[in-house]
Amino acid sequence: MPKRLLPLLCLACLVAPSHAQVPETVARGLNHPWAVAFLPNQDYLVSERTGALRVIGRDGKVRPPVAGLPAIATGGQGGLLDLVLDSDFASNRRLYFCFAEPAAFGRGNSTALASARLSEDRRRLEDLRILFSQRPKVASELHFGCRIVESRNAGGQPDGKLFLTLGERYHRRDDAQTLDNHHGKVIRINKDGSIPADNPFRGRPGALPEIWSYGHRNPQGATLAPDGTLWLHEHGPRGGDEINLPRPGANYGWPLVSHGRNYDLTAVGDGQQSKPGTEPPLHTWTPSIAPAGMTFVTSERYGQAWVGNLLVGSLKFTYLARLELERPYAGKVVRETRLLASLGERIRDVRQGPDGYLYVLTDSPDGKLIRLLPVKTAP
Repeated sequence: MPKRLLPLLCLACLVAPSHAQVPETVARGLNHPWAVAFLPNQDYLVSERTGALRVIGRDGKVRPPVAGLPAIATGGQGGLLDLVLDSDFASNRRLYFCFAEPAAFGRGNSTALASARLSEDRRRLEDLRILFSQRPKVASELHFGCRIVESRNAGGQPDGKLFLTLGERYHRRDDAQTLDNHHGKVIRINKDGSIPADNPFRGRPGALPEIWSYGHRNPQGATLAPDGTLWLHEHGPRGGDEINLPRPGANYGWPLVSHGRNYDLTAVGDGQQSKPGTEPPLHTWTPSIAPAGMTFVTSERYGQAWVGNLLVGSLKFTYLARLELERPYAGKVVRETRLLASLGERIRDVRQGPDGYLYVLTDSPDGKLIRLLPVKTAP
């Protein structure tokens, strides 16, 4: 058998037919929605890339934009992006969001992370604080990264820290390999914006102390496994989208190595897929699926076989990938199932709600919030 056929055959063995699920539209008319969070009274909070934060009632009605957001640079891939509620939101009403922050003077922007308190009537943000601003700012509308994860300790309890993924801004790709900037990094900070004492580069001369890991391209999906392990995925160039498990101080290779090629079809770096000193990806996609959003299934709503699966949206091929792992929440990907492909919608975010159901956001000027219902079978 010709060796050049092996990658195609291997990819085919991983992709299984879709399991039948019923997508139920909860709300529509959202303008490029990016992230969804679940409010305690069963309402939803959704960010729109175009710069609005909206409450959606449990009845599906989309309310006017929440007031009190900071200045946001909208355009290209930039805008209002990820959103998460604090683990104590029920008592403190605090949330975190990241966005493209314009320069105060002159040109340029960067990814920023803010916290705020949602007012009791849910119409405005209060006590807005900018916790982090990516440095340096650059004139680019690309590769913001911008997924937020609240971390937990080995016992599963929130530990007061936040992870934020940061793209290398496309035009500054080589910055991903240096530690004097925030491009192409994952950072870790305390909820008040201060630097944790055990960050891997704290105290190293010439390194920014917020950095947790580096060598990333454009990570637009991240989630925490029940054991506290951070998982993320990132866009490759032409091919080579990756799933990685960012460890403290580790180098994930971009742009020294890649499973893809540059957009002009030239080799990335010297064409190698791995090098000493860089961490190999857990999983790759070639061709690129343009991954977005990421969550683990912990609910038994869809049967025991789904528990421990990893879900990833595809912007390019308009499906939701269900990735089965060697064991729940861990190990290599052993099978991929494509869901929701018949919708023909770019999947931007996927989350598991407090009700155990899965929710996705579709990325378009008429974006939707969709609940994925399991098919009922006869006893």
